[in-house]
Amino acid sequence: MKILVPGDQSMVALLGQRDELLKLIEAAFDSQIVVRGNEITISGPGDEVERVGRLFEELLTLLERGHELTAASVGRSIELIKGDEATPTEVLGDILLTSRGKGIAPKTLGQKRYVDAMRRATLTFAIGPAGTGKTYLAVATAVRALQEKQVSRLILTRPAVEAGERLGFLPGTLYEKIDPYMRPLYDALFEMTGAETLPRLMERGTIEVAPIAYMRGRTLNDAFIILDEAQNTTPEQMKMFLTRLGFGSKAVVNGDVTQIDLPNGQQSGLVIVEEILQGIVGIEFCHLGARDVVRHKIVQDIVEAYRLHSEKRARADG
Repeated sequence: MKILVPGDQSMVALLGQRDELLKLIEAAFDSQIVVRGNEITISGPGDEVERVGRLFEELLTLLERGHELTAASVGRSIELIKGDEATPTEVLGDILLTSRGKGIAPKTLGQKRYVDAMRRATLTFAIGPAGTGKTYLAVATAVRALQEKQVSRLILTRPAVEAGERLGFLPGTLYEKIDPYMRPLYDALFEMTGAETLPRLMERGTIEVAPIAYMRGRTLNDAFIILDEAQNTTPEQMKMFLTRLGFGSKAVVNGDVTQIDLPNGQQSGLVIVEEILQGIVGIEFCHLGARDVVRHKIVQDIVEAYRLHSEKRARADG
């Protein structure tokens, strides 16, 4: 198979500095890849050749769309091509938002399914370990909805478990009290809206960040609402939050059921909610795993090792 790289496409952008990206592709497949000028020749087993050819075509399409190829994005593209479930352009090319000149997009098939669920559903639950993009992609989707005037405000909330929600006993103003617990949400918002825009939006009430205790008694209309760290809600808090949803609103609930910090062995509202709400139209559950971790590769291995250890202990206890 021969692939001709268009004259306006840089071979360096496709193959990487010192052929770094080409070497990744060669290591992942059995095919022989020969590059001469702007022509790539692929030979080897038929099915392998076809896959490598599709990979290069997908990478060229990503470049045409302004996507910068990196070792990480090419590695994920290889996984997607080998998995045969979705193409790299469908996943990595699904730009949710452009921030500081960089596109924010899902990086794995699981993340793509999560993003699609948020677009479809009124209420989306994302359950998975740290590093799977649960909060980051939810905030990007929410900011995009605000920009496109699908909603008129964003509300981000999470349990302040470490303070026992007893914020009145902490010194300072409300925002000074909750800042340590809300910091991950602020960080994502700051990156996506900018240093000057975020304070203005918060002053106008267009964006609100508050502990879950401050949701009680409210009806939230025309809003995109994100509940983060939902594994640290009690069943009562979870029910209270879910019943705040008003007309024209969407909600996303994120959490990691392996990281519950509730005191005195309290039951997590996130653990039981899928059993209670399963089958309701407009509600979707997305389960993310080690393969969806987009931090350093070793983090995937750590997450998977802990999962296997937990399963082994559960079998021993059972």
